[in-house]
Amino acid sequence: MPARTLVRKPKGFARTRKGFPRRWLIRLLVSAAAAYLVCCLGLLYLRWFRPLTTMVQIQRRVEAIASGAKYHKQWKWTPLSRISPNLQHAVIAAEDGRFYQHHGIDWNQVQKVLDQDFENGRPSRGASTIDQQLVKNLFLTTHRWALRKAVEFALLPAAELLLPKQRMLELYLNVIEWGPGVYGAGAAAEYYYHTPAARMGRDQAARLAACIPAPRKRKPARMNEYSQAIQLRMKQQGW
Repeated sequence: MPARTLVRKPKGFARTRKGFPRRWLIRLLVSAAAAYLVCCLGLLYLRWFRPLTTMVQIQRRVEAIASGAKYHKQWKWTPLSRISPNLQHAVIAAEDGRFYQHHGIDWNQVQKVLDQDFENGRPSRGASTIDQQLVKNLFLTTHRWALRKAVEFALLPAAELLLPKQRMLELYLNVIEWGPGVYGAGAAAEYYYHTPAARMGRDQAARLAACIPAPRKRKPARMNEYSQAIQLRMKQQGW
């Protein structure tokens, strides 16, 4: 019977293998902390300056390149003072009625959605605030990956601390999608109505706000019922 050949493991092999998960975890935590710090510095920068781009805009560019589709970006920065109050109010009424009351998360709305989901037996709609949507547009993507909400929640305290509400609204109105390649209120007003954002009428504003949940599919001209509901909410809030 042939003798067995003993294979000796290199010295330190067991120690290296045992320490691998710990080193991997430390590196992961350090990377996460560095990414969080970069995002916070980005929010501090945005307190006074305009964003150069956003992650959602980068995402759309990459998607177009990957699919070989044509992509024409329309983005025009418009100060909040030059955005019609009609559009400001319509967007708040449509997306986040308690924008000026909550501190990043509208727990009342979250509870309503959870109750509705429990009654229906399935997930229905989200309860994302303007704050959350801004963070998503700036630093994340539209993909529904598992940790996205956790990252949003982690960045919200920094966003609330570094950005006044009016600045947050100004950023939001200037970076969100309003159509294929159309970003911001200024570009949307000119694209759909051939008018500056400052001259948006009440009905036009409500129709634009109605497109925000699905900006690449919805068209303002088709948003008859939902735009009426938004105008009713505006009236209920005294706008």
